[in-house]
Amino acid sequence: MQIKEDMNPVLLYLLHFLMWLYGVITFVPWFLLSGAQDRQVRASRVKAKPTSDKPESPYRSVDSFHSLASSLYKGCDTLDKVFKHGTELFKHRDCLGTREVLSEEDEVQPNGKVFKKVILGRYNWMSYEEAYLFASQFGNGLAALGQKPKSNIAIFCETRAEWIIAAQACFMYNFPLVTLYATLGGPAIAHGLVETEVTHIVTSKELLQTKLKAILPQVPLLRHIILLDGMGTQQTDFPKNITVHSMGAVQAFGAKQLNTQRSYPAAHDIAVIMYTSGSTGIPKGVMISHSNLISGITGMAQRIPNLGDTDTYIGYLPLAHVLELSAELVCLSRGCRVGYSSPQTLSDQSTKIKKGSKGDASELQPTLMAAVPEIMDRIYKNVMSKVATMSPVQKGLFSLAYNYKMKQISRGYSTPLCDRVVFWKVRKLLGGKLRVLLSGGAPLSAATQRFMNICFCCPVGQGYGLTETCGAGTITEVWDFSTGRVGAPLVCCEIKLKNWEEGGYYNTDRPCPRGEILIGGPNVTMGYYKNEGKTREDFFVDENRQRWFCTGDIGEFHSDGCLKIIDRKKDLVKLQAGEYVSLGKVEAALKNLPIVDNICAYANSDQSYVIGFVVANQKELLKLAEKKGVQGCWESLCNNAIMEREVQKVLAESPAAATLEKFEVPAKIRLVSEPWTPETGLVTDAFKLKRKELKSHYQEDIERMYGGK
Repeated sequence: MQIKEDMNPVLLYLLHFLMWLYGVITFVPWFLLSGAQDRQVRASRVKAKPTSDKPESPYRSVDSFHSLASSLYKGCDTLDKVFKHGTELFKHRDCLGTREVLSEEDEVQPNGKVFKKVILGRYNWMSYEEAYLFASQFGNGLAALGQKPKSNIAIFCETRAEWIIAAQACFMYNFPLVTLYATLGGPAIAHGLVETEVTHIVTSKELLQTKLKAILPQVPLLRHIILLDGMGTQQTDFPKNITVHSMGAVQAFGAKQLNTQRSYPAAHDIAVIMYTSGSTGIPKGVMISHSNLISGITGMAQRIPNLGDTDTYIGYLPLAHVLELSAELVCLSRGCRVGYSSPQTLSDQSTKIKKGSKGDASELQPTLMAAVPEIMDRIYKNVMSKVATMSPVQKGLFSLAYNYKMKQISRGYSTPLCDRVVFWKVRKLLGGKLRVLLSGGAPLSAATQRFMNICFCCPVGQGYGLTETCGAGTITEVWDFSTGRVGAPLVCCEIKLKNWEEGGYYNTDRPCPRGEILIGGPNVTMGYYKNEGKTREDFFVDENRQRWFCTGDIGEFHSDGCLKIIDRKKDLVKLQAGEYVSLGKVEAALKNLPIVDNICAYANSDQSYVIGFVVANQKELLKLAEKKGVQGCWESLCNNAIMEREVQKVLAESPAAATLEKFEVPAKIRLVSEPWTPETGLVTDAFKLKRKELKSHYQEDIERMYGGK
């Protein structure tokens, strides 16, 4: 992405000359003293290679070529041992930080809506020793309340320090932890709680009132609700067999019950049952053992250089998602500080932060951060909108510096002068001290990745992993400034490509082998809870007794051993904000509408909405055109932007759309004048959609409907 330089040509040439002169004068001493040569060597080195010459051979990191890594510390084969080891090493260091709320007020917007705004103070910190003691006492309190070892307990809560304390308590006492997204709907929550037969649930006061309370009658085995942020009270409108407790009361109770028998977990015991969205809309519970998670975080920790007790991580993504949980477990194993935030309070410009006061990143000044593409895209748009309002001279300087730095980092060079003079204000948006920014959860567009690289003056890497692999698969190395790739396999796993004939992808393809991505290693999880059929479909064990997961994603390996995701075998797509969309479900819901003869839903993972291609029913479309006063032949009606908007409106307002989530309904459509037949090559002989061919055929329309950066 090149930014236009809007400046007086003479001044522009002068600045170009001065920057060239500066580069010539400083290049040699800078190159020798800054370690640039070493970075170039590391960036260009082979990072992974196949274990043999056979096309189906798995790729392994060159750092674990002869043996996959599976443990962070010797003898620490369960998560409670890892946390205890970290506590012994970093006993008095800051561990978990929560920001105090100084005041809250309602702010009326120009459109009449009321937004809640907060003014926040400093972070209050709990040491490693205090966090370990709190978790131990809370786990003891849960046991005293009747929670049994190897019996499931649920946590349904937003990301906060108490979440991770509750999780560590469950790891210590061998209570398998059932995690549920705070954004799930009532039926999905009830499904998870009933399927796992939980008797105890940890939640927040808000979620209890807004979501959990309504489904309590559907969860007959539930007996105890523990509130992380409220007082335990006798609820007259709750079922009589349910008791509500506060976390503090359970912890205090556990502190007194010193003789409670503790059951220690084994490495292959279930640590977490993490619910993840399925294509049918019913969430699946992934069974993750202690050894699975430890293997995953071992691989992640190895890919972050110099990770230690001088680092501060900002936690704001959902802890019920494997990306955030793994990231925090990595940090706690190495003595980092973890300060908590939320998407609404992350920066000075966030929606809940009162104008003029500090967002969490400004106060915390993190060195490490994980992000989803939606957050990065939002920052990108905010910065570029501010650049657009600059004076011509300011805009020209920014553009000149941006384009200059883009060329330099593509060669592996840094630009300390540009960073200090031009980009420091942008960098301050996230505290000013970031040294590693990792993107995960969905593909990150090349333009946004390059922008974050340049403006935040730190490596921006992509990771690839799934709940079924503990979030571990690949992560780009910090000195790799290429875009669009997800890096080499982590030291805990290996990856091979399986031929997918239907899509035309083969591991014998040249120059880059291609195929369905299969991940194998000790981080591959135990399967789906109470779903043996789906487990057999997606997991298998090879002749060496290694466990593998079939991802359904299509990838290609580059010559340096780095992986690029190029397609999806499944029709399940994750949008930019992390919502899963089943394209087949969308099509099935809308296909029977009178105005639709055929429909193909499409979604890009780096976008926030679904689009669609509609073969319209001629009679119904002509009737709609007459009603709206639009005239023309059939071809012109299908190419008419007004008719596209009107048909999209019909889809969105139909009863069929009510069966879909709002984000699943196509936000833009393209009307198709010719029906799809096997002769067109866009459907099979059985009239099933050929998604790859449809995407290629309508590529220009896809770009039009999504726009470009």
